[in-house]
Amino acid sequence: MLNRNIETFIGCDKEYDEADIVIFGAPFDSTTSYRPGTRFASKVMRSESFGLETYSPYKDADLYDMSIFDGGDLELPFGNTEKVLKQIKDYASQILSDGKLPLMIGGEHLVTLGAVRAVKEKYEDLHIIHFDAHADLREDYLEEKYSHATVLRRCYDLVGKGKIFQFGIRSGEKSEFVFAKDHTYMNKFNFNTLAETVEKLKGKPVYFTLDLDVLDPSVFPGTGTPEAGGVTFMELINSISKVCTLNIVGCDINELSPIYDQSGASTAVACKVLREMLLSLNKVV
Repeated sequence: MLNRNIETFIGCDKEYDEADIVIFGAPFDSTTSYRPGTRFASKVMRSESFGLETYSPYKDADLYDMSIFDGGDLELPFGNTEKVLKQIKDYASQILSDGKLPLMIGGEHLVTLGAVRAVKEKYEDLHIIHFDAHADLREDYLEEKYSHATVLRRCYDLVGKGKIFQFGIRSGEKSEFVFAKDHTYMNKFNFNTLAETVEKLKGKPVYFTLDLDVLDPSVFPGTGTPEAGGVTFMELINSISKVCTLNIVGCDINELSPIYDQSGASTAVACKVLREMLLSLNKVV
């Protein structure tokens, strides 16, 4: 008897009914402000994940010991941003209603808004932890309110003042940094105040969004908007481990654009970061 060959992220091949975590791809990059290509990230990450082991020596843990379902990629229309956000919201809402944790692979960063809309409906007192090179707090970009440059501003519209915690930020318009002073908690350049934030958010529902360009481009050049001065790989995975001690109710990883790093190293980094995130989440699901 022949079986279908369905490619999943390595170690994430449990059945939906038995899964605690559901990963899915949101291959969308229609509002990218500089170089597109993130729509290919989730598919390439699945394929290249088989260059990894499921076992992590950092955590002495193995993906095969977890219950993770890979739902594949959503079929998203590139020309209708609101429809895209609704499809993401509806899919994430289904996962949440079934008592599972949604983990989305972008795509550009705007896809986060769809998932946050779903999580906010279930968790009224939602807080957001945001790792990124960019503030993403513009009110609009070229008069467009829905963009990867405005995504955290739109999330702010949902959760309100004092509930967004930003780390690694080193790029943005002056107005974004002015806005952050009174409306979000921003730790520029690094993760220095992360331990204090984790302590502050204990017991609260937290959405965790990770833009991979928080990494220095010497580590992760394969992104549409590389920004010098980023964090190291070890700083990132250690910080992910700290965040995932919290009550994580939804999360995503985004902004890999594999075509800008023909060596494949950036995709390999993204896959390893996702593996470490999944293993860290095992403590909270």
